[in-house]
Amino acid sequence: MVGAMANNGRIRSAFPVANGSKDLTPNSAPASTAGSEYGPVEFTREDVEALLNERIKYKSKFNYKERCENMMDYIKRLRLCIRWFQELELDYAFEQEKLKNALELNEKHCADMEVSLKNKEEELNMIIEELRKNFESVQIQLAKEQTEKLAANDSLGIEKEARLAVEKAQAGLTEELGKAQGELQTANQRIQSVNDMYKLLQEYNSSLQLYNSKLQGDLDEAHETIKRGEKERTAIVENIGNLKGQFSALQDQLAASKASQDDTMKQKAELVNEIAGLKVELQQAKDDRDRHLMEVKTLQTEATKYNDFKDSITELETTCSSQSSQIRELQDRLVLSERRLQVSDLSTFEKINEFEDQKQTIIDLKSRVEEAELKLVEGETLRKKLHNTILELKGNIRVFCRVRPLLPGENNGDEIISYPSSLEAFGRGIDLMQNAQKHSFTFDKVFVPNTSQEDVFIEISQLVQSALDGYKVCIFAYGQTGSGKTYTMMGRPGNPEEKGLIPRCLEQIFETRQSLRSQGWKYELQVSMLEIYNETIRDLLSTNKEAVRTDNGVSPQKHAIKHDAHGNTHVAELTILDVKSSREVSFLLDHAARNRSVGKTQMNEQSSRSHFVFTLRISGVNESTEQQVQGVLNLIDLAGSERLSKSGSTGDRLKETQAINKSLSSLGDVIFALAKKEDHVPYRNSKLTYLLQPCLGGDSKTLMFVNIAPESSSTGESLCSLRFAARVNACEIGTPRRQTNIKPLLDNRLSLG
Repeated sequence: MVGAMANNGRIRSAFPVANGSKDLTPNSAPASTAGSEYGPVEFTREDVEALLNERIKYKSKFNYKERCENMMDYIKRLRLCIRWFQELELDYAFEQEKLKNALELNEKHCADMEVSLKNKEEELNMIIEELRKNFESVQIQLAKEQTEKLAANDSLGIEKEARLAVEKAQAGLTEELGKAQGELQTANQRIQSVNDMYKLLQEYNSSLQLYNSKLQGDLDEAHETIKRGEKERTAIVENIGNLKGQFSALQDQLAASKASQDDTMKQKAELVNEIAGLKVELQQAKDDRDRHLMEVKTLQTEATKYNDFKDSITELETTCSSQSSQIRELQDRLVLSERRLQVSDLSTFEKINEFEDQKQTIIDLKSRVEEAELKLVEGETLRKKLHNTILELKGNIRVFCRVRPLLPGENNGDEIISYPSSLEAFGRGIDLMQNAQKHSFTFDKVFVPNTSQEDVFIEISQLVQSALDGYKVCIFAYGQTGSGKTYTMMGRPGNPEEKGLIPRCLEQIFETRQSLRSQGWKYELQVSMLEIYNETIRDLLSTNKEAVRTDNGVSPQKHAIKHDAHGNTHVAELTILDVKSSREVSFLLDHAARNRSVGKTQMNEQSSRSHFVFTLRISGVNESTEQQVQGVLNLIDLAGSERLSKSGSTGDRLKETQAINKSLSSLGDVIFALAKKEDHVPYRNSKLTYLLQPCLGGDSKTLMFVNIAPESSSTGESLCSLRFAARVNACEIGTPRRQTNIKPLLDNRLSLG
């Protein structure tokens, strides 16, 4: 039943009242325990298990009054437990709705965060593109500086050559001065003039020394400023290195959630490497500047001796100062770029942290939703178990309603069928409109038109399992012709997804039989198939075609129906076959389908003209415990009721319609007598009711599918079918009894349960 909850995806509420009581409206509230004689209580898992496993003790087994009172008290406690579970189920549903709303809000916020991250990524790309352009301009300027530096080096070489020439000239003058010493006396006037010139040169030299000392002071201040700038640059580089380390860690995290940003991060890393290379070239330029300054100092010392090179020294100083200003400008631009990069990295880091927090919040909300859904599934499973226990104690026939979808060419006109959305009736209620009047019905389960065959089978899978456990199980489909009974039971041939209940039941039984072999169980399975056509039983597995069908519609063989003392029904002269696999049964089903009576009417292209009964007898033995079980699975596809005014039947079709309506009318009389608990139940009025006697009034687990056609022209027949199903659901047929320790009867007759 847990699988049924998971596949349907709905919350199935409890079924505390029978169809014989007041109909549930869509606005009906869940039952409360405030007015019960026990007061508001809560149940634990142990209380529920104890309640289910409780055995009623009697002082005297012949004191039926005491037994009835104890049984009524036990049923009251079960109903109280179910009401408590219904209230708990409402709380879980409300909490689940809150969690889903919170999850939707967080998912929306997460989507907004992703859009913001994309915008930030675009901004980073623009910044990186701007940095690239700046880098290209810096490269162009550096190339110009390199050209100027080469020109300065050339001029410096020329100046060195000139200095060498001057030195040679000085040597020649010294020699001439030595020669001129002999002529010193004759050249006193010339010497005096030279002395005067020397004094003037000394004064000029002193002024030049003062100017040189001033330049040296300015140069020292510039060196200190450069040193402070170098220290600040080193600290900034260290900070940038730390930030780069943090950025690389964040880059790894971002790559895990956004793989598309890998290329951007790689380009960013390349840009950082280019900046580092630019820093190296900048350092080289600084070294060249320092070397030029040293050369300037050397030239300044030489300038005291050679005044002719003053202009060259001034030009070199001007070049160095211009290079220093350009270097400072480049440093400022580099610092600005690094700051912008740092700001963008911090913004990205904050966005990533916020995104991770939202992601963790979503994960927590999803886990809470999963826990709430698990609690709902557990509560629904326990509620179904309690509900099934009450049904077994009451002995009611379970009723499932299935509405088929509209077929091509059908016109629904006004919507005649609706489904209440209240929690109490959700999945179990159906409303039908006729002449502006609404008729409400509640069953054990209601399947909407888009329900798949698999979802329908999941709801009855546990009931089929009971046949392997030794119970008698009967499932039959009822409804007007063309409402989908044969599709529900047999499915659509050649389409595995639309297999009916009979093929799916057989697959489950054979799979379960295989899995129980490890526990020591061995099962033997026997199959029989018959149809009731014009109040005559036909053996559909017979190989004698004359025995199956004759011209007058009467079988020459007499298949008598007999009931034994154990509540089993035997059909004489019926073909019984042992089966080993579901494939064998599928072959037999195809054989029976070819032999079954079908015909065309105005209401249905292929209308079943007989009641089809499939019986599977299960005999199991456990070799380790020597326990024996006997179960019977009856799957019945009833012929559809129809009105002569709509079907247009004539001839043989008219006789078939009269026989079908008569047998279904007899079935209605039996149900009416059972509902009123009359002493006499007219089972013998038809072959169908006599064959189904153990299923309707014995110890069998019985389930009826009422099939409904949704088109407006079938409103009258649909209302009759729903009313009949409500009476069936109110019938109490007794508590199912498990058949154990009974040797299997392997003769030529088969029990129908």
